[in-house]
Amino acid sequence: MSISSINYSSSVLGSQIRNINQQLTDLSTQLSTGKLSQNYSGMGTNEGFAIASRAQLSNISAYTDTITNVNVNINLANTALQALTTIRNTVQTGSANTAQDLNVNGQTIAQNTAAAQFGSMVGVLNTQSGNRYLFSGTAANTQSVADAGDIINGTTTQAGFKTVMAERQAADLGANGMGRLVQTQPTPSSVQVSEDVAGSPFGLKIKAVSSTLTGATVTGPSGSPVSFSVDLNGNNPANGDKLSIQFTLPDGTTEQIDLTASSATPTPLGSFAIDASVPVNPNNTAANLNTALNTAIKKLSNTSLVAASAVTAGDNFFNTASSAIGTPKTSQAGPLVPISGATALSGTSPTDSISPGFAAGDTITVNGTTLSFVASGATGNQINVTDSIQTLLSKVDAITGTSKPSTVHGGAITINTDDAASLSITSSNPAALGSLGFSATPVTATQPPLRVGSSPASSATTLVNGSATTVKWYLGNDGPGSARSTAVARVDDSVTVQYGAQADEDAIRRQLQAIAVFGTFSTSPTGQYSGGQVSALSLRVTQALTQQPGQQRIEDIQTDIAMAQNTMKDASTRQTQAKAQLQSIVDQAESASPDQVASEILALQNALQASYQVTSNLAQLSLVKFL
Repeated sequence: MSISSINYSSSVLGSQIRNINQQLTDLSTQLSTGKLSQNYSGMGTNEGFAIASRAQLSNISAYTDTITNVNVNINLANTALQALTTIRNTVQTGSANTAQDLNVNGQTIAQNTAAAQFGSMVGVLNTQSGNRYLFSGTAANTQSVADAGDIINGTTTQAGFKTVMAERQAADLGANGMGRLVQTQPTPSSVQVSEDVAGSPFGLKIKAVSSTLTGATVTGPSGSPVSFSVDLNGNNPANGDKLSIQFTLPDGTTEQIDLTASSATPTPLGSFAIDASVPVNPNNTAANLNTALNTAIKKLSNTSLVAASAVTAGDNFFNTASSAIGTPKTSQAGPLVPISGATALSGTSPTDSISPGFAAGDTITVNGTTLSFVASGATGNQINVTDSIQTLLSKVDAITGTSKPSTVHGGAITINTDDAASLSITSSNPAALGSLGFSATPVTATQPPLRVGSSPASSATTLVNGSATTVKWYLGNDGPGSARSTAVARVDDSVTVQYGAQADEDAIRRQLQAIAVFGTFSTSPTGQYSGGQVSALSLRVTQALTQQPGQQRIEDIQTDIAMAQNTMKDASTRQTQAKAQLQSIVDQAESASPDQVASEILALQNALQASYQVTSNLAQLSLVKFL
């Protein structure tokens, strides 16, 4: 028989000892690092789950950073919006104050406060977070609003609001201070009042005339330009008979002059004297009526009209846009599917189409040109009922001749035009037009800053586009889509938040405009009508700063961004829970139990000691000892 070599046994034992030593080394590393291995190959079969979990943990970390940064921007924006609310309340309280004491500059204390608050508001709207302007929309690197001094006083090349206001006031008052009205006495027994030019946007507009004057004849208002006349026809009115004339002012408000026939001496305010001579001469009464009417028109023109003119000038300067924006309902393709350029103009659910849609025979009229809907085969100014919204917009653009194509972005339709003053869109199917987001008809767009069209302003008859010669107050993004969609952040795998803001949003713009009007307007400290002007303006500013139903509010913007914060908070909560679970998966796959490792080390140390003992004994074995 053969006998195995002692060296063979020794080599086997040596190999086992080296293996035990390697295991001890690995276990020692695990004990010191807490990891099963220093490379993926040694982690075991669950390492694939750990790798996937690590990727998700990395995403969560990135989302956490994004949420932190977005929260900083939202908190700053919310602080700014709260400051705007405080400014609004301060100015509104001042404008509602009945005290109308004028300083040497022809302003009240409340107006001085408004001027200062205007500068504060401009500063708030130029709030930055890092190098990002919070109220510039997508133009985040651009200052949101021009400097307050430039907006009010202008620059060396462009007019500011003060100039625009002065021009408008001169145009509305007219050279004779009569609100662009012409008053005459065609006959000794009659009085006639007419607007100076047909179609002029300036001055008082005659709305209605009523009379209880005994024996008198009232004609109009009618004609072009509009006029009315009152003829006493040789009759004296009775004591207490009244003539009432309603006028529409440039800001759309209505004022009424009431003149009452009176035999009292002296003649009461708001009345005209009935002739009491012997014999009675009704023509004298007509002359008294003419004088009283002239006085009343001048007072109305130099008080309420001046105030309305200032408000309208604010609208001409601040309320600038060259597009009409509609916010449509979602399409029929499914829940929460936004309108896009590909959305069809008609269709049956669940197709991607507006509802209600257009039908064959419907029409859309754009600036006097009619587009007709047909079932198929559209040519020229026809549209197939199955065509897309983008096709319709292209047809509209071809008619308006816009240099900037109309768009569908963020679920909103923006119809652009180079001549906003002429834009007018109507439809035989207003419900379908409403589905596109245009609930009010005709669809119109506001002209970019409007200026009095000729000089002298007192005889001007037109408003013109003042873009090239007027300071642009808002410098940020003015593209399509909602202001909120100008800043979007992904805060979870399937969750995004919108938190953008623009200084030209309706609520902000209206407040800035009202405060600018109040703080810029001034009058003669000793003028006959100065108190009435400031009183009428104060009333309008108070109204403008009072929230009206249906209007956007500063608080609405705050609510929008608060919703974004709540969405992020919910996402963060979910991510915190997921993070704990994912980390547990990683730990289970990669972490080594200290107790288990220590137990295994102890067992290996015992095995190693036994192996050394056996090896030592074998090393002393000889053939003689073996035999």
